Amino acid sequence: MFDTVSQIPLSHELFAQAIHPKEPIISVGLASGHVWTYRLPPVGDNSSDAGVTASEQSGFGTIGELWHTKRHKGSCRTLGFGADGAHLYSAGTDGLVKVADVGTGQVISKIAIPLAGRNDDIDPPTIVHPLTPQSLLLTTDSGALHLYDIRELATTAVVKPKQSWHPHDDYISSITPLPPSQASTSGFPKQWVSTGGTTLAVTDLRRGVMVRSEPQEEELLSSVIVTGLSKRGTNVGEKVVIGGGTGVLTLWERGVWDDQDERITLDRAPGGGESVDSLAIFPDGVGPGGHMIAAGLGNGELKFVQIQPNRIVSELKHDELQAEAVVGLGFDVAGRLISGGGKMVKIWHEKVEPEQVYDEDDEDEETAKRQHSDSDSDEDEEEESSEDERANKKRKKRKRNKGKKSGAGGNGIMGFKGLE
Repeated sequence: MFDTVSQIPLSHELFAQAIHPKEPIISVGLASGHVWTYRLPPVGDNSSDAGVTASEQSGFGTIGELWHTKRHKGSCRTLGFGADGAHLYSAGTDGLVKVADVGTGQVISKIAIPLAGRNDDIDPPTIVHPLTPQSLLLTTDSGALHLYDIRELATTAVVKPKQSWHPHDDYISSITPLPPSQASTSGFPKQWVSTGGTTLAVTDLRRGVMVRSEPQEEELLSSVIVTGLSKRGTNVGEKVVIGGGTGVLTLWERGVWDDQDERITLDRAPGGGESVDSLAIFPDGVGPGGHMIAAGLGNGELKFVQIQPNRIVSELKHDELQAEAVVGLGFDVAGRLISGGGKMVKIWHEKVEPEQVYDEDDEDEETAKRQHSDSDSDEDEEEESSEDERANKKRKKRKRNKGKKSGAGGNGIMGFKGLE
């Protein structure tokens, strides 16, 4: 389903990965507190433009470093691009959220994460998620969920949460916004699903925590929502898919949060499978069609799963040498799969199907045949038999050529520059 385009080696363990919503840009946050931002080759329809090679036009060009910096004193725990892509939010174990310009990396604002516990200890962040152009969600190890008004960042020196909730008793591991209803006037989500410990919760922007599930039999780690499904019976056509700590995906019908209604086992290892640490929904036009998700496992495997019917379609390995958990997973604007884990980020391109190789001998033979036919229309049966034999040979030759590739194809390798 995918071929490797390129890989980016990292100097320290990957903690966070973010993919730009509008441009081929990715950022990574490391255990050292560093943040690196890269620009990937564009993919478009302007291959005839001067200076743009065919390799670059297909997404196989050079990876360029935009900037890197030591952003946090501790590790960089989480990253997120704003809705318009102009700003990058990072949060670290130093108890700070920093807002930076995507193009330059310059910090333009900071948020101090509220302290926790009787001793006012730093409450390390787990997720920073720009929900709308005005709202920012921040979650922590203590299970706190803070809502900030982004507009205050430009006008207030000390920005405090507008609301704070505790939907979970353990650290919050994922947030998935629920698509707005047709009656929404803003077009932005106002509710989201979160996972923490063994529970799932639904929180509303104005009403707070609305639903909290019963404890499940395993830890819930990752989540995505799949829309456009069948609406048979009481189904609304939307399911939240949750990745668990034992290699199982659980499917939850939107609006029915009491318990899961379907299960897909990704890893059947004895004693419990590998954790499903990351999930990503396939964008339109990528993959074999249908409702597809990518899952990153704790042992470095990538599994591609179809929803309705529920089945594993294909699988890959993020790193053939190291069994590192895939903690970052997503698709960029060009439909490339970006996986991150250990000390490496990989960029995957859809496989290029084999094409028939153009053969000049075939064209010359076809031209000669037409000329011969035009100049001598009174052939006898023996000459017609000879023409049939040549045509059969030509068809066999084309069959042999079918399946060969020309050019870099899906296994072309992108270079990269600017790494220390």
